[in-house]
Amino acid sequence: MSSPTRTDDGSVDNSGTGTAASARLDRAKMRKIATASVIGTTVEWYDLFLFGTASALVFNQVFFPELSPALGTILAFLTFAAAYLARTVGAVLFGHFGDRLGRKSMLLVSLLVMGGATLAIGLVPDFNTIGIAAPFILLTLRIIQGLALGGEWGGAVLMTVEHAPEERRGWYGSMVQVGVPVGTLLANLAFLIVTGLVSEEALISWGWRVPFIASVLLVAVGIYIRLNIEETPSFQQVREQGAKAKLPFAHLMRHYWKPVILGGVATLSTGSTFTLMVASGVNYGTQEKGLSSNFMLWVVLVACIVGLIFIPVFGRLSDKIGRRPIIAAGIAGEVILAFPFFWLLNTGSAAAVFLAYGLMMIAFCANYGPIATFLAELFGAKIRYSGLSVSYMLSGLLGSAITPAITVWLLDVTGKSDSMAWYIAGSAVLSLIALFLLTENRLQSIDRADTPEAGVDGDTVSEVGVENR
Repeated sequence: MSSPTRTDDGSVDNSGTGTAASARLDRAKMRKIATASVIGTTVEWYDLFLFGTASALVFNQVFFPELSPALGTILAFLTFAAAYLARTVGAVLFGHFGDRLGRKSMLLVSLLVMGGATLAIGLVPDFNTIGIAAPFILLTLRIIQGLALGGEWGGAVLMTVEHAPEERRGWYGSMVQVGVPVGTLLANLAFLIVTGLVSEEALISWGWRVPFIASVLLVAVGIYIRLNIEETPSFQQVREQGAKAKLPFAHLMRHYWKPVILGGVATLSTGSTFTLMVASGVNYGTQEKGLSSNFMLWVVLVACIVGLIFIPVFGRLSDKIGRRPIIAAGIAGEVILAFPFFWLLNTGSAAAVFLAYGLMMIAFCANYGPIATFLAELFGAKIRYSGLSVSYMLSGLLGSAITPAITVWLLDVTGKSDSMAWYIAGSAVLSLIALFLLTENRLQSIDRADTPEAGVDGDTVSEVGVENR
């Protein structure tokens, strides 16, 4: 076995004979891998945010009809939040097998589980049919969704980032992130079509089920494409070198707990901001400002188109000037826009609402576009699936999970939208602090089994990724 070498920029090259690096030279292969990852994550996020949209629009009436509108909406959003706790568990579970068995197999399993749970949600009887059992079944299926998503995102990121050329890792990593606005766009488009074709009564009775059942088609496409992709060069090298960790999560939390926690906090504002737009903002616009459900769905749809454009733009910029400066600019933008976002919504003007969503989406894109690659580069290949997944899912637990319920509660208690703005701005400030406590490993070899300062056996691993102050 060849010994690791050090490159001109000081990074460690564990590629040995160079086969891992050469595997990245085929652009046709990269396009295929990127497409597979984008379609897969689109399916997963379609399923996830379909639930978020339904929670904002109909679930309080379908599954919690005997409660007040505010309490019913809070409980619907808490059911939405349950998946984020499950996502963290799923990140540990899928991360373990992803680091032990490989990235590809876990991607297929996660997609099958997610698709099955989403189909089942579309078939759950409502409260009026089976009583209290209905919301409990809904909660169970939501948890299963979360378990699957906990493994999906990290695997999809690694399939692209670990295959990508060094100088374009940010670009290809951002391609996976595009699945979020595309999946959300499709979820909102599905609801727009249904709400445009059926009455309000029919929507609550059966119409909401159609987008969930229709997800089977997307799942079939995703599985077909993912069956035809190869395992990543980084994992193949770890396997060939016999460097796999026996218990990846235990190894991760023993040696890398600081990067995991700080990475989660640094990323939490992406969840709180995006959930603000697709769930809390929709609920606020419809329930408090009297805007129609159709209008708010169109607003989110247009914002997602903006995201589709800007996420890869900022991902590419991160290849040129670094991940952290771009992410920091996006977080700062979220802080600055937190209050104007609600001020514009409060006008009730269609143009102002579109402007609020467009500006916030651009700030979100600068934050979200490079973050997947940034997190992946914090960890060595032997525990990267676990590290990336747990860190990101922790951010969802801290940000996305509680944002809808807290914002509805804050509005109910204070009656002022500024209370929600303070919450969003505060989340972003926490993320900014954590971001600057982490180092950027953009110039390090993606094929290293451990971080550059660590021994392969883990005995001398330091808490890499944390800035020494």
